[in-house]
Amino acid sequence: MSENIIINDKKIFHFEEAVLILLLILSLVGIGITDFSPADGFGYWLIMVVVFAVCAIFIGWRQSKYRTDDFKIILRKQSLHWFTTLVVVGGAFLVEKSGRIHPEDAGLVILLILSLAAMLDGLRVGWRFSVVGLFLGVSAVIAAFTQHFLWIELLIALVIVAMTILWEVWKAKQEQ
Repeated sequence: MSENIIINDKKIFHFEEAVLILLLILSLVGIGITDFSPADGFGYWLIMVVVFAVCAIFIGWRQSKYRTDDFKIILRKQSLHWFTTLVVVGGAFLVEKSGRIHPEDAGLVILLILSLAAMLDGLRVGWRFSVVGLFLGVSAVIAAFTQHFLWIELLIALVIVAMTILWEVWKAKQEQ
């Protein structure tokens, strides 16, 4: 019986690890797009809110298979969380369209909103989502202070992936 739990945990680990890497890659693409074209960046980040939501709901669904959590409750909480994130991102867009902030600054604000949403959702679906949120927040700050920030953020993303894999390997060895 315990072997099934270990196998399931390993499957969850591989899936959540793949989601972490996917979200980091898509975030780097979005940061690059926002840097070159703030108008296109806004549309990209709107799509990314939906992508984050789908990933979080899917992770919650997979976790509900191995836990006592009811998927309907998870779906309701996740949907509400990401819908409100989408509303706030839309609000940032409207503030930018009013001329109160520059398009480049609006991209950073949207990045921070998505960062907060991902970090908070990580409390529900797992620490990897929080790590992606932390990465987004750090990326926004780095982009605000550095002109050639994409290389720095790429390096940070690679370090996050390597550290996550090392952590999980170390944890697996400790359990044996």
